[in-house]
Amino acid sequence: MKQKILLTFCVVFLLVSCGSVEKHNLQVTKLHPVEDLHEDVDKVYEQLQRNHPHLYQFASKEILDFKFDSLKHAITEPMDSRTFYKQLAAVTKYVGQGHMSLSPPSKRFTKKERKALNKTKFDINNLDFDYLDDKLFIVNARGNDSVLINAEVLKVEDEKPQDLIRDYTKVIASDGFNTTFHQRVAGNRFMGYYAKDKGRFDSITLTLRNSDSTFVKMYKRVLKKDTTNLKKDSISLDTLSLKKKKKIRLTKAEKKTKKLERKAKRKHNAKFGYIAARDEYTRNLNFIGKDSSVALLKIRGFSNNKYEAFYDESFKAIDSLKADALIIDLRNNFGGRLKEITYLYTYLTDKDFVMINPSEVKTRFPILKSLMANSTPNSLKVLGGVLSPILATMDALKSSKKDGKLYYKFKSSKAQEANPLNYKGKIYVLINGNSFSASSLLSTKLRGDNRATFVGEETGGAFNGTVAGLYKIYEAPNTKVRARIGLAHIDAPNKVTPDGYGIIPDVEIIPTYKDRLNNVDPELEWVLEDLEGKH
Repeated sequence: MKQKILLTFCVVFLLVSCGSVEKHNLQVTKLHPVEDLHEDVDKVYEQLQRNHPHLYQFASKEILDFKFDSLKHAITEPMDSRTFYKQLAAVTKYVGQGHMSLSPPSKRFTKKERKALNKTKFDINNLDFDYLDDKLFIVNARGNDSVLINAEVLKVEDEKPQDLIRDYTKVIASDGFNTTFHQRVAGNRFMGYYAKDKGRFDSITLTLRNSDSTFVKMYKRVLKKDTTNLKKDSISLDTLSLKKKKKIRLTKAEKKTKKLERKAKRKHNAKFGYIAARDEYTRNLNFIGKDSSVALLKIRGFSNNKYEAFYDESFKAIDSLKADALIIDLRNNFGGRLKEITYLYTYLTDKDFVMINPSEVKTRFPILKSLMANSTPNSLKVLGGVLSPILATMDALKSSKKDGKLYYKFKSSKAQEANPLNYKGKIYVLINGNSFSASSLLSTKLRGDNRATFVGEETGGAFNGTVAGLYKIYEAPNTKVRARIGLAHIDAPNKVTPDGYGIIPDVEIIPTYKDRLNNVDPELEWVLEDLEGKH
């Protein structure tokens, strides 16, 4: 009897699941009536007004009211969700907060379809792009495509990348009035924006130019390992015997050694933040320059694995080797954890400090607000309901009111002590338009304390802070377009005027496509020359 009930439950669950997938896919591909589109415009704006603590920092209420109202007047015909997303994103970018973003809904898959997809690979994901001098090119490639590094992309299918990027920058928001973020991020995340624009695709054709050669390269989603033509009876006895020979039995001592090696590798990968899909580390320390006397700290992000051991060991090495200077490379670092940049800063100052101010919010319960969003799966909402007394208490203890405004205290807003091994020498920081969020906050702190010389391009993240930290993901009821809304204004104690711009470099250097072709890093070269007294 129990088995019959369980079987019936499973069948009903599968039918409901399949029905839900079909219903969702129909919802996001159909043409929505004008009234429904107008409703979604109003709902998204209402959510921004209710949750965003600095909604009118860069555009007044009158301007945003006008923009949203104008959008509604412009929508006079039915449209699908993806088209609606593009039009709405072109308006929400005026909020001027780079963490506030919109996403079009994606097609959903049944369990069977997801299982099949997991067995495939799409080698277009092995390519990284950059955009310099109005040229989109492959800046990095993994696997068999390494020969394509620095190849210029002339066409994506039948479209010029310049036209595509021009369209993408219309929906990309940066912090304040900053413009360096737009083209940098559109190049760096080109395929992500392309997928948002076109929807899911299983093949793509690139027209490329490498040196004087122009050619076409097609990428298709394929099985990771094609075994369709492999039959058991086709395997010869010689092959089987060869396989048996290859299987070598290890002694107990050898097994123990292998186990220790694997454990050491896992520990090493965690410390340096290994990214398997990209075969690279998040955090690196090298010694370069004359007599290898300059420490180069390259940090690709502040979000991957544990970080304390890396910084502890790195600054111990920097101290013991008496490095002449420290270069911190934050180019293309989109940010991450406040805790990590706070911990890093303990090694960059010899004074007690506060990393950020208490964060302005619109609710005393931002964690609960985030968890109970309408986009949150019901299972998590149930869990949130059970834990709500604990979460609400935690939120309430961190919240306070001052001058009629609510503030939320992250741990980084508490006073911190300098680490005894703090670096006291000369610091250079390499930045560009993709230096964003937490990497901009770190740069703000360094600049505010006159602790570093900045080389490169204005950061994409604003000097005077950004709205981020905690997010509510709101799903519009009709089009299913999702709005990612920051709930906390996070800023360092230091401020500059005018508001709305990033950290301006002391020495502005914009790399060129020719630099990439010649494997030249002009920002790094300038620093090394400066240390040799050539400037």
